[in-house]
Amino acid sequence: MDKTTEASPSSLRWRILRRALLPHRVSQEDKQSRADIDHISRKNSRGFKLIPFEAVTQQGDSASSSKAEARHAVVRYTLPVDGSPKLLLTQRLENQADLHDFEICNTHNIDNTGLVCPWPSEEVLAYFCLSHADMFRCKKVIELGSGYGLAGLVIAAATEASEVVISDGNPQVVDYIKCNIDANLKMFGGTKVMPMMLHWNQTGVSEITNSYDIIVASDCTFFKDFHSGLARMIKSLLKRPGPSESILLSPKRGDSLDKFLDVIAKEGLRFSVAENYDPEIWRRHQGFVNGDNSWPGYEKDHCYPLLVRIMP
Repeated sequence: MDKTTEASPSSLRWRILRRALLPHRVSQEDKQSRADIDHISRKNSRGFKLIPFEAVTQQGDSASSSKAEARHAVVRYTLPVDGSPKLLLTQRLENQADLHDFEICNTHNIDNTGLVCPWPSEEVLAYFCLSHADMFRCKKVIELGSGYGLAGLVIAAATEASEVVISDGNPQVVDYIKCNIDANLKMFGGTKVMPMMLHWNQTGVSEITNSYDIIVASDCTFFKDFHSGLARMIKSLLKRPGPSESILLSPKRGDSLDKFLDVIAKEGLRFSVAENYDPEIWRRHQGFVNGDNSWPGYEKDHCYPLLVRIMP
């Protein structure tokens, strides 16, 4: 048997890291395992394609551009609603990680996934929010673990929410969020939109405790070490008294989601889980399950986000 086919998911993820840190060195082994690495990484290029997007520019195309500029691209998302409003997001180019990224992760006790790519669950969350825009009207909303902020920006641009906070615990990611808010200010109408650096284990957040009608997040339950912090943060931020809820779109990822829901229950919060929650998302999921090869390596457990609603 070829040794590539015997590789474990963890070893393949280490190869992803190696390829990102040393993009100029591609060994024969790397070439042979590229298919397996692509299968494990499950990047957004193989996502649900619910919101059309296109690359607008790659910053740093000119010979005089700085090394930092050459790491970014601007992507235009066209929202599938009346008027086809467009959002611009600046994001990191794939395979552009460096050691400084991981130094920051160690310093702040965070993960680096927000910089890797826009994850498929974020697009599903954004599409779900578009399809249920009425629930956000005149509400205060916060997105946790936002990455580049697509879902939060969609809510701000298309739902008439009164306030949208787009947060992440990684300071580098928050810089991207600030940039993306500034690039789309004209889209927000009367909605107040703000970036926030927010770590789930952060203390001293009394000024925002019991403040939000709706919390949204996508694919934030993978790392079990962060379950307790995320559950406590959700409990702290949900508005009381009054109706409020948290909307999470997360794949099962083995027992990770179930473990998180155990923690949610221990915090005294109520929850529900739905598998078929939107006809278009379900149709595309069923297509991948039944052989649509536009997403090689599609696995329900790791790729299809369930809808989790959490209430006080």
